[in-house]
Amino acid sequence: MKIGDKVSVVDEDLSGTITSVKGNIVVFKDEYGFTYQYPKEKLVPKDADLYENIRVVKKAEPKKVVSKKHQKNHMVLDLHFHHMVKNPSDYDSFERLFIQKAKLIEVLDFCRKHNLKRLEIVHGIGDGTLQRMVMDVLESQSDIDFYNKEILHHQSGAVMIEFH
Repeated sequence: MKIGDKVSVVDEDLSGTITSVKGNIVVFKDEYGFTYQYPKEKLVPKDADLYENIRVVKKAEPKKVVSKKHQKNHMVLDLHFHHMVKNPSDYDSFERLFIQKAKLIEVLDFCRKHNLKRLEIVHGIGDGTLQRMVMDVLESQSDIDFYNKEILHHQSGAVMIEFH
């Protein structure tokens, strides 16, 4: 450090130009004309050229690993009968409802076993028989919250379930 060099004080918002150096003590003047004395170890050179030649290395952001259990997408169970069996016309209405109920209970158990948080049940809009069966099953379950996807529940063909 020599007279005329610009310096900044470590840990303080103070800088200026060196006016004299006496051993380990450096005297400098700030931009307002005030004089300060600091030991050399408390000062650093204020030189923009020091920083201009430093290469900035931009690192790629690490990807956040999200387990399959905690993905935002929820599971969807479609209870429309033609999606569940090959020949829907081979079954009478009681058998259809029984198979749909068994599938619903099976999927609810699967969700609990695999700690899934949300399940959407698509029952469609019809005469309301399937919708009533779904509601009866859900009301008999513990540790779940459920609500219709639409504001007008009689126009909704789906129910969203959240597991606790």
